[in-house]
Amino acid sequence: MNIHFERVCGQDVHRDSVTACVRVPGPGGTRQEIVQKFGTTTEDLLGLRDWMKSHGVTHVAMEATGVLWKPVYYVLEGEFTVLLVNPAHMKNVPGRKTDVKDAQWIAELLECGLLRGSFVPPPEIRELRDLVRYRAELVHERTREVQRLHKVLQDAGIKLSSVATDIMGKSGRAMVEALIGGTTDAEALAQLAKGTLKKKLGELRKALTGRFSARHAFLATELLAHLDYIEEAMERVGQRIEECLRPFAEEVRILSTIPGVKDRVIAKVIAEMGVNMKQWPTGKHLASWAGLAPGNRESAGKHQRCGTRKGNGWLKSALVEAAWAAVRKRDCSLSGQFFRLRGRLGAKKAIVAVAHSILTIIYECLSHRKSYEELGHSYFDQIQKRALTERYLRKLHDLGFDVTLSPKEGAA
Repeated sequence: MNIHFERVCGQDVHRDSVTACVRVPGPGGTRQEIVQKFGTTTEDLLGLRDWMKSHGVTHVAMEATGVLWKPVYYVLEGEFTVLLVNPAHMKNVPGRKTDVKDAQWIAELLECGLLRGSFVPPPEIRELRDLVRYRAELVHERTREVQRLHKVLQDAGIKLSSVATDIMGKSGRAMVEALIGGTTDAEALAQLAKGTLKKKLGELRKALTGRFSARHAFLATELLAHLDYIEEAMERVGQRIEECLRPFAEEVRILSTIPGVKDRVIAKVIAEMGVNMKQWPTGKHLASWAGLAPGNRESAGKHQRCGTRKGNGWLKSALVEAAWAAVRKRDCSLSGQFFRLRGRLGAKKAIVAVAHSILTIIYECLSHRKSYEELGHSYFDQIQKRALTERYLRKLHDLGFDVTLSPKEGAA
C-alpha cells in the first residue's frame, strides 16, 4: 500500500502502560519499527512525547479505551497530529493479540492513511461536557433517592404517592418531615396539604394512616438529607455551566430560536458537539455520528429493516427530549412532520425522525450563523405534494404522454 505518512506512531494504551511502535523510513527504502513501553504517569508520558520527537514522528494513533486514552491524548495533542480511533474499525488479524502486535498494527494502518480519527472537542468544550454529564448523573441519582423514599413510605403503609403526584413537592415534603418529627395523626398530616392537593383531604387521611416507625423515620431522614445535598450540588454545577456557556452567548441565542431547544438542551448540545460545524462535512454526517441516521442493511439487493446506528447517546437523548417539546407547538413544521409520520411509523420512530430534523436544523443554523425561521405546519406536506407530483409526471412521461399542469380552482 502507498505510504501517506512517513513517520508515525501507533500506541496500545492501558491503565498503567503504553506500548508505542514508531515506524520510520529504514535503509534501502524499507520501513523500520522501534517499539518501547512507557508508564502512564505525567512524567512517563512526557518521556514518551520526547522519545517520539527524537524520531521525527508527525502522526499518532491510539484506540479509544474508556477514559484511559485521555491523559495520553492531552499530553500529545499540542505536539503531534493525534488520531483517536474506534477499536471496532481496526481489529487485528486473529491469533496475533499482544500489546506489541496491537501497536504495530495501529502504526501500519496509520502510515497507509486507513484510520479515521474520532471527534475530540477542544478544552473549553471538554470542561462543559464534564459538567453537563455530571449534572445529568446528579439528576438520575436524585430520581433514585426519591424512589428509595417511595419504598420506605410503602414499607410503612403510607400511600402518599397514590394521592400526591410528587412526594417531594411542598406538600409531600412537609408531610414526610412531620412523619419524621413523630406526627402520626392522619388528620393533622392531611392539613399540611397545599394548592390543588387540598381538594383530596379525604383521600389523604386514608393514605397517611400507616405504621411509620423509628426505623422508617431514620431512613427517611437520611434520604432527605442526601436529596438536599444533591439539589445543592445541582445548583452549584448549574451555575458553573452558565459560566462556561458565556463565551458561546451568540450560539446559545441562535439555538434558542429552534422549537424545543431551550436551556438544558442547549447546554447538552453544545457540550456534546461543540459549536464548530466544520468537524462534519454535512448534516448527514453529524446525524450519523449522533446515532440518528437511518440504518442501512442490504443483502442480495433487498433492503431490510433496521434501526438507527449507534452514536453519541448523550446528544441523542437531548434531541429526543427537544423533539417531544417541539411537537407540542402549534403551527410548527416539526409537529406537522411528527403527526404526518406517526400514523405510518408509530410515535417512537416518528419522534426520532423529528430529532433528526432538529439536529439538521442545528447544523445549518450554526454553520451559517443564522437564527431559525419557522416554515409552518404544512411544510412537510408541501414537500410530499411536490415529490408526488414529480413522480407521477415522470411516470406519465415514460408512458409517452406530454402533460401540462394547471392548479385546480380553489385548491391550496
